[in-house]
Amino acid sequence: MAESRKSRVTFGVLAITVRPIMNALMAKRWSGSEKLPKDTGFIVCPNHITEIDPVVIGHFLFNHQVTPHFLAKASLFNVPIMGWILKATGQVPVDRTTAGANRSLEAARDAISAGGGIVVYPEGTLTRDPDLWPMKGRTGAARLALQTGAPVVPIAHWGAHEVFPRYAKRLYLFPRKTSRVVVGDPIDFADLAGKPITKTVLDTATERILDALTALVADLRQETPPAERWNPADKHQKSSGRDYDNPPEGTP
Repeated sequence: MAESRKSRVTFGVLAITVRPIMNALMAKRWSGSEKLPKDTGFIVCPNHITEIDPVVIGHFLFNHQVTPHFLAKASLFNVPIMGWILKATGQVPVDRTTAGANRSLEAARDAISAGGGIVVYPEGTLTRDPDLWPMKGRTGAARLALQTGAPVVPIAHWGAHEVFPRYAKRLYLFPRKTSRVVVGDPIDFADLAGKPITKTVLDTATERILDALTALVADLRQETPPAERWNPADKHQKSSGRDYDNPPEGTP
């Protein structure tokens, strides 16, 4: 399945309008783009620290000739203008029902077969970790990888949260911030390939993704990550939505 003409045109228009804005908002310090798979679709697994993360990752991928497709909440496709853009660029709606989940998987497979990058946040939502480290993951990215055999590439970024902090209500433009992005090595799932996709296998693959991602974030931050990954369930927090207990302040 090739990228549709409508999708290519819409991405082109977005690039013309959005890239200059992103370049003005933040300086770029990007590395590791040579690790992006060539001539094949793949799964991108980034960390998730602020609402503008998809724009940052989309900007990075598009600048490196990778068409980005995101798994996005189905409700966003009903939002005026945004919904049209999501549909026009072939983004993938995520529906929590069984039938909807199957459709999402098929759409994700189509995006991979088109040769682009399907972006799946392994944490499933913005991290609940107070210090913004990757938290306990969900198994969607691992399941997609094991079912399709597509390469999984961890991509860590840091700096966007200084422009738009998690759950903030405004941008913080001055002084000018830097967007740092680093691509990690594709994650090796050779030992899991062909095995029945059980909970144990999915948990193992998910932890492998989060371990690789956390190591990249630690390198970007030049800090040591916590010994134990933050688990919202252990902290009696909701795993999604803004109304979890004690959200952080919307300031940098």
